[in-house]
This record gives sequence, structure tokens and C-alpha cells, in this order.
Amino acid sequence: DKQVKNIEFYKPSEKSQEIKYIKERRMKLGGNLPERTSYAKAIKQPSRDIFENMLKSSGNREMSTTMALVRMLTNLLRDKNIAPRLVPIIPDEARTFGMEGFFQKIGIYAHEGQKYEPEDSEQLSSYKEDKKGQVLEEGITEAGSMSSWIAAGTSYTNHDLEMIPIYLFYSMFGFQRIMDFIWAAGDAQTRGFLIGATSGRTTLAGEGLQHQDGHSHLLASTIPNCVSYDPTFSYELAIILREGLKRMHDDQESIFYYITVMNENYKHPKMPYECQKGILKGMYLFKEFKNKGKIRIQLLGCGTILREMIAAAEILSKDYNIDSDVWSVTSFNELRKDGMEVERKNLLNPTEKPEKSYVEKCLGKREGIIIAASDYIRSYSDQVRPYISKPFYSFGTDGYGRSDSRKKLREFFEVDKEHIVTYALSALAKEQLIASKDAVRAMKKYKINKNKPIPT
Repeated sequence: DKQVKNIEFYKPSEKSQEIKYIKERRMKLGGNLPERTSYAKAIKQPSRDIFENMLKSSGNREMSTTMALVRMLTNLLRDKNIAPRLVPIIPDEARTFGMEGFFQKIGIYAHEGQKYEPEDSEQLSSYKEDKKGQVLEEGITEAGSMSSWIAAGTSYTNHDLEMIPIYLFYSMFGFQRIMDFIWAAGDAQTRGFLIGATSGRTTLAGEGLQHQDGHSHLLASTIPNCVSYDPTFSYELAIILREGLKRMHDDQESIFYYITVMNENYKHPKMPYECQKGILKGMYLFKEFKNKGKIRIQLLGCGTILREMIAAAEILSKDYNIDSDVWSVTSFNELRKDGMEVERKNLLNPTEKPEKSYVEKCLGKREGIIIAASDYIRSYSDQVRPYISKPFYSFGTDGYGRSDSRKKLREFFEVDKEHIVTYALSALAKEQLIASKDAVRAMKKYKINKNKPIPT
């Protein structure tokens, strides 16, 4: 009675039936220490030929990175080792992503099979539901789709069977909508690919603030075992996808990938020489613009905005005799991780020669100020600012989305080639490398209103 009154903790004796029963159960469950085991047989890596076509120039043919991804997935479905383990997951946008060819090829999973005649039955790529279907088309339920992705991505440890789940969604409806599920996926050591399609605040034209994603990569950066990329060209995507398969299945790393792809069509160049390491590390030198100018700058771009950087470099070279190095930044997130790791190592070893971060190795000996721009808010590219010793200016798409054309959106958010040229000239004037009147003339030439409110 005294113990009840004081609400004391009650513990049966070691010899009691209760304690004996609990210990017996625990031993049958494998002991007192939690242990994660996996006896899954590793998936044999696909032939390099599967990705080879994507390393070449597309010639005069224009395509989006979404289309390039679908072609790679189609090639993977021809690999007898990969095909049975591939789990394409789509909420409801299969046709938007150009994936309707999968319906007839591998079918949509339905545990009772097809029970209706689809409205598009006369089309070549009509809906085909099947008990043995492979595509998980969940309808408009991102939470359900994510749960399926986690189930397939943890199958290697829960069922000793490795799977390759690839979940494609409108990028705004991924981290923005189901962040808690993605955090849980990381905690559960899920392996697989998350694909943020129709990404970029100015690239998904005309769909306003609900759909236009400008911050998913920042949300991805909060998850320790998420490896994220924003590639511009098909060869970058191919290298990243191939490396992801290797790391998760050959090397057995408990990581997952977040890759953004776009719906803007353009020509893709062939892969430059010796850039694979840079693609995976987060940046590489795409092109040097040399016109024997006395001034040189560094231009960093990613996703579709890299193309605006390339166009800006051409204008600077032709009209202003300013040379530039254009860098394709496939991941500001990966550059930040590397920078933090190197900074920590240097602080813990004060008596040793400091190491340089990868971004500093790339830019340290290069001449000129640095201009960075992306289709995401400025905080995305700002992540590398602490690891750069040169003057650094970043531009992005801070604010809500708008319903307009790509050209108008990029003009509004000030990430088009005209704004990049003007800001570069103004930054050079600030550094007293050119006369300020050159920047003023550019503003007049491109009709840039300096009194316009900051984009929001």
C-alpha cells in the first residue's frame, strides 16, 4: 500500500515468471542488442552500353532530361538482371512524364487484374492492369506512393531481396508534401531513387505557385543519407544514375538518391573529356570562353539555368570582351558536404597543412569573381559561399511561383541571360575592374528596371 501511495516503480524479481518469460521471448527474437542483417544477393550491375547512348550528343534532336531518364529506364528493362527488380512508382503523372510505354511493356500492378475497359483502349499505349504488373500507379496519393517506395527500398534487409524502386513525382509534391515520410525513409536506410520531375521554379511554365518548385534541394540537404543532383544534360544524368546503382547495390551503401529532371526540350552535347569525377563530386568545367580579354569571370550554373549561363558567357565574350569559365554544378548539396568535411578536418588538425575543399580546388586558381545562379532559391547556391575565397554573387528564384512563359518567369526572377550579364558587369564595376557606366548601359540595353520590387 505504501508503494502504491508513493507511485513507486514496480519490478518483479529476476526469478519471477514474468521476467523469465520476457527474457525467453527476447532470446528467441535474437537477443538484447538490435541488429540489422541482410543476406540479399547483390544485383549484378547493368552493362555500360545501357548508358552509352546518353553520353553522346543528341545532334539536332531536342529532348528534356525527363525524356532522357525514361529512355534509360527503358534500356534497364531490357537487362534481364535489372528488369525484375525495377519498381517504377508514379502517383498519376505517367503520361506527363512520357512513361505510357511502360503500360504495355510491363503492365500496371493490380492484384485482381484488369476489371474494366480503359478509355484509351484504342491507343497503342493504353492502360494495362495485370496481376503481374510492375508499375505501381497509385493515383493521387503521394503518401501511399512513398510508402510503397520505402517498402521496396528496405526489401534488401526485410526480405533479403534487393529491389530498385524509382519514384517519379512533380518535384513540388515530393519533399514539400511528404517530408516526414522521406525523413523516415532515410532513418530506415531505404535504398532507391526519388525523381523530382518537372522541376525548377521557372522551368515548369504556367502552373503558378502550387507546382513550381524552387527549394526541394534545400529540403533534401537536411537528410544525411540523401545524395541529390540537379543535372542539365543527359550524360550527367547517365553518370549519376549508373553511380547510384553501383553505390547502393555493388557497394551496399545505405543511401538514396534525389535527382531533379526537367520538362524543357533542348539539345544535349556529348560528354566533355574527363568530367565524370566532377559530375559526381558536384561541379566540373563545362567550357572556357576565350576571346583574349583582359578580364575573366567564373560562371556557375545548374539545371536549365546553366544554359542561361552559357548564353550569358557568349554575350560577355562577344559584346564586352570579357572571358569566362562556365561550370556545370550538378550538386551544390554535395559541394557543401565536402566543404563541411574538409573544414572540420582542418579545425581538428591545426598543426597540419590545411586541405582544400573540392570547390576551392576548382575555383581557387581561376581568375575572377564568381557568379552563381540556379532555378532554386539563392540559399541553394549560397551553401558553398563559406568555402570560396573570391567575391561571390548568387542569384535564384526566391519567392512564389508565377503563371507565365519560361522567358517571362526567368526575366521576373532575374535568372535569364540578360540579368546575368548585367549583374556580372555590375559586380565587376563594384570590384573596380570595369567602369560602372558599362553596367548602366547594359541595364538600358536590356530594359532592366532598377526600381522594380525584389521578386517574391
